[in-house]
Amino acid sequence: MDFKKFLPWIIVIGLVLILGLWYINVKNGAIEVDQAVKKEWGNVETSYQRRNDLIGNLVNTVKGAADFEKSTLTAVIEARAKATAVKIDPTNVTPEQLAAFNSAQSGLSSSLSRLLVSVEQYPTLKANENFLKLQDELASTENQILTARTRFNESVQAYNNYVLKMPRNIILSEYKEKAAFKAVEGAEKPVEVKF
Repeated sequence: MDFKKFLPWIIVIGLVLILGLWYINVKNGAIEVDQAVKKEWGNVETSYQRRNDLIGNLVNTVKGAADFEKSTLTAVIEARAKATAVKIDPTNVTPEQLAAFNSAQSGLSSSLSRLLVSVEQYPTLKANENFLKLQDELASTENQILTARTRFNESVQAYNNYVLKMPRNIILSEYKEKAAFKAVEGAEKPVEVKF
């Protein structure tokens, strides 16, 4: 039997097999990094949900102070409703979606800060054990949100690096670049603290 006449076919079949396995590996890798982004986005949403739940409890605790400013409470409640209304699809995260999400969350943070500052005028509320516990949990949750957002950005970076690099970007043309969290406009300015 003469192997020389089959050698070109063996080489072609070998190359097709190698390219086919590489193609499968690239597609499976894209699925892995895409799923990682979705998982990390779920963690971001979970952290924000925890904050929203705590804010609801905080507002109810503050409502117990009969003479507390209703306008401040109303602002927090409205900002919380806006923040929970903004939804993002992790399969197609765009800079515009993240900007809207950031804006809503920033509005909530701002009104919550005003609420916590105005609490200083109510010594009985400041001494309330439930209020103090909720305030501590809220601070802890803000750290969880920061961690979740950082991990989300890291997973978006890994995803973007994977799908945008040559030659994978040719095979993965249906996978689009995803947006990462950016600082809210004006965050680079130092906060002015007044006493």
